[in-house]
Amino acid sequence: MSRTGYRRLVAVALVAGIGLTGAACSNSKGGDSAGTADKAGAGTPLDPKTKVTISVDCEPPVTKKDERKEWLADVAAFNKIYPNVTVKSIDTYPCEDTDKFTAQLQGKTEANVFYSYVTDLQQVLDAGQAADITPYVNSKTVPNLADIDPNVLNILKDGGKLYGLPTTNYQMGLLYNRKIFKEAGLDPDNPPTTWDQIRQDAKVIQDKLGSKGVHGFFEYGGGNQGGWHLTSALYGEGNDVVNSDGTKATFNGPEAKQILQTLHDMRWVDHSMPESAGKAWGESQKAMGAGQIGMYLAAPDDITLMVQQYGAKYADLGMAPIPGEKTALMGGNDYFFKASDTPDQIKAGIAWLNFEFLTNGKGQFDYARKKADGLPVGLPEPFFFTGQAKATDTADKTKYATMPVANFKTYVDAQVPAKAEPPNAQKLYTVLDTVMSGVLSDQHANIDKLLSAAEGQANQLLAAGQ
Repeated sequence: MSRTGYRRLVAVALVAGIGLTGAACSNSKGGDSAGTADKAGAGTPLDPKTKVTISVDCEPPVTKKDERKEWLADVAAFNKIYPNVTVKSIDTYPCEDTDKFTAQLQGKTEANVFYSYVTDLQQVLDAGQAADITPYVNSKTVPNLADIDPNVLNILKDGGKLYGLPTTNYQMGLLYNRKIFKEAGLDPDNPPTTWDQIRQDAKVIQDKLGSKGVHGFFEYGGGNQGGWHLTSALYGEGNDVVNSDGTKATFNGPEAKQILQTLHDMRWVDHSMPESAGKAWGESQKAMGAGQIGMYLAAPDDITLMVQQYGAKYADLGMAPIPGEKTALMGGNDYFFKASDTPDQIKAGIAWLNFEFLTNGKGQFDYARKKADGLPVGLPEPFFFTGQAKATDTADKTKYATMPVANFKTYVDAQVPAKAEPPNAQKLYTVLDTVMSGVLSDQHANIDKLLSAAEGQANQLLAAGQ
């Protein structure tokens, strides 16, 4: 199962037990012990003579032989630069188990440099387990810092203070089947970028290939996937799902009505969608892998999942930006620093993360090595670089690609601004599922009433969390 797929399924399984938390939280909940110590020298890179030990989790498991080998090789290469730093790698898979993560925060037993999802900052702050690394991070300690998308870094900030560094991220977009596009007479190098264009292309696919069991578009109506997709679509049109302080729902507007009307018309007028909406994560990937659907909203890592598990071919898959291209819902992974870390441990941790995850040509960006090891190269993830770092990354991916990177050009070139999931996301997705399900299961659904009812439920949830 893909990394993001695991995250989504865990979130859905635990949604009933997830407590509501306020969208805004005082940064005083973050750890302070390391941040207040030795601030005068905090901004200088770690001295290679410094002897320090750090524990770092998310070492690839032994079942991922090539990834494990590369991690160990990188630790050895890092130790040539910092011979006195001991990196104690912790083999954890999945890298974050929600229950275990919460227990570690409560017991203060997490690693010195601990892995999380980008949506976890508030939980970590509430537990008082995040060291403030703001004075430690600059262009000397992280040379590519100016080329990291500020929207991505902002997700790891609270009250202007930085608490973590990203390692990978994704942005939602439109995944489409280039082979189906060709068979339907559509241009696979000119994918749709608006909902009107999606509807038009989906109808063409349905008219041309429907007799073969192919549908133009796929959408979810349950499992929190419907709400997640509707939120992604709203972001694309520049909409927020909740207001800035997370106290009120804002999704009941003209953009939502237009998107839902388009989905309704594709389902009931054009018949370019399956008769039954998807209910569980994985249905869309399986269907597209089998060549049964032309398009759906997705993150790029669905591409490798479909190739590795469902028999798809890289050449047949393409990626376009989220319709509307105003903002794109993002997710991904990062590392925080334990509140009790010493200044030297923070410096060593930043040096390691910079080497392994934030430097072109090294660690995760060593595409030549990945290709030699038979690992996929060319997926438009991580997606947090801009400027020269992005240009270098694109050139390196193209040089060593094991998949046709040109298939993702529209998505990559768009560089849609990234935006985090809303507060209390899984609870809100459950509410928005009812809207998507209503539109996709009832030909005579009243969109205004569905949105109004969902708005009321969402406001009750948000109010309960204050």
